[in-house]
Amino acid sequence: MPVNWNSTQLTAGWQKGVTAFYYALGLTEADFGKAQVGIGVPLLEGNTCNVHAYELAGELKKGCEEVGMLAFPFGTPGVSDNLSQGHEGGNASLPSRNLIANSAECVVTAHCYDALIGMHHCDKNGPGFAMALARTNYPGLIVSGGSIMPGCHNGKDISILDVYDSQAAVSVGEMTAEEGDAILRTACPGPGGCGIAASFNTWGIACEAIGMMLPSSSSIPAIDAEKRAECRRVGAALKLLLENNIRPRDILTKAAFKNAAVSIAAAGGSTNGVLHLLALAREAEVDFGLKDLQQIFRDTPVLCSFAPRGPRTMVDLHRIGGTPVLLKHLLDAGLLDGSCLTVTGKTMAENLVDVPAPPDGQDLIVDKDNCYKPFADMQICFGNLAPDGIVFKVSSMENPKFEGTAICFDDPREIVKAVEERRIKPGSAIVLRYWGPVASGMPEVLVATAALAVPELDGKVAFISDTRVSGVSHGAIGVHCAPEAAVGGPIACVQDGDKITFDLIAGTIEVNVSADEMEQRRTALPSWMPRDPRRGYLADFCATSAQSNHGCVSSALIDCAQ
Repeated sequence: MPVNWNSTQLTAGWQKGVTAFYYALGLTEADFGKAQVGIGVPLLEGNTCNVHAYELAGELKKGCEEVGMLAFPFGTPGVSDNLSQGHEGGNASLPSRNLIANSAECVVTAHCYDALIGMHHCDKNGPGFAMALARTNYPGLIVSGGSIMPGCHNGKDISILDVYDSQAAVSVGEMTAEEGDAILRTACPGPGGCGIAASFNTWGIACEAIGMMLPSSSSIPAIDAEKRAECRRVGAALKLLLENNIRPRDILTKAAFKNAAVSIAAAGGSTNGVLHLLALAREAEVDFGLKDLQQIFRDTPVLCSFAPRGPRTMVDLHRIGGTPVLLKHLLDAGLLDGSCLTVTGKTMAENLVDVPAPPDGQDLIVDKDNCYKPFADMQICFGNLAPDGIVFKVSSMENPKFEGTAICFDDPREIVKAVEERRIKPGSAIVLRYWGPVASGMPEVLVATAALAVPELDGKVAFISDTRVSGVSHGAIGVHCAPEAAVGGPIACVQDGDKITFDLIAGTIEVNVSADEMEQRRTALPSWMPRDPRRGYLADFCATSAQSNHGCVSSALIDCAQ
């Protein structure tokens, strides 16, 4: 296949007049036979995660030109998952992923680009570009912008997790405001995505494990000179994909999705990784869903001490050899399928053949026989409360079984208030609903889960919701409950005092209310409208989003599949 398989429609097509625009860019006829590459740049200089995106895009462009290709950076929306927490802006987070996918698809197909490079700087960037690659099946890959370096407080490394935990401690009088302020001023020392196993790094690890990111891309820090050097090498890797006609759907097989799921489970990753893997599978037309994830999470031990489970960051992984060391460890343990193709043009096993084992003396990665937990911190449950599934993250809960008394909320800020007033006691099941994709764009409610992370409640109460939480969150958390409340899901029918039980290993979740009683409660529910239909992007997303068990992709994809 010629490397300009698509752009030749414009450079040598029947509408010869359009080449005038190429001449205006300084191109010559000799350039018309070169591959044209779109570089998707999530432009948001008001966010530390993305502030260096355009700089790295320049390095990617140079790398493409060095191997005889043309590259054109283009901008896509970017929304900070941190800056948007706790207010109306949080409704934009997940819709921004779909906007990025649509923007990238729109630009690369309209301009007949031959390939796409998608840049992963904040939580929704990488997933959005991966969805566009799967949807278009244009050759391409994802490049990580790199993690932020740890901050420092009293001589110890700190991260964004310490900020949220310290602010929760201040709110209940367990830390002084002065110390809390000192932590928040020093936790984020420069550019890069959140450094722990939160949503940004969960997707970075998933992308390497699924084969759509070059080795070590996810673990090289944002400020490291090697990150710039990596970007310069991407052009050569992309040209190889074009020359060999290797497409995303050649890489995005069911076995590759299993590799990604195993990797984020072993790393103790974020529940957002589940949502994005489901969305990518839908875009790639791969039969991979919550039932597959349920079995993988039961069978995969936790082998890493990344925060929020432990103390370590992605920079610690970089210092012992990077993500390939983790993947090789999983491969040697028999947890990964090494035969899967990757964007190097080689299999996973071939990529990792010379990668050493984790070095002695480190405490980030452990063996299966010495695992932190024999099953993943994330688990999938089904039952009369969540017929289409709910995703649990329970790093702070010792027992896989829980029974609690429901306390229901429709506003996450009311949960914060209830904690501050000491109205929530151990043994409670806090239910937050009407924040799912149809109701509100499925925002993260870190403000609520951070409030529940105080010592007297952490791991002793359960949080159950139809929305999302940040990967920074820890505790006993069940999210993505499907169907959501706004479409009449059972979570809308729960009342204060109901008993809720779940068993993570059995994969069940139940509310002790009869089917007849639940149906009576459902018929009495008021009609529901999206929380803020004034926002055009939100109205579009709420009107077209599938439920979370389908990854919140466009419902049109689900309709077509059926």
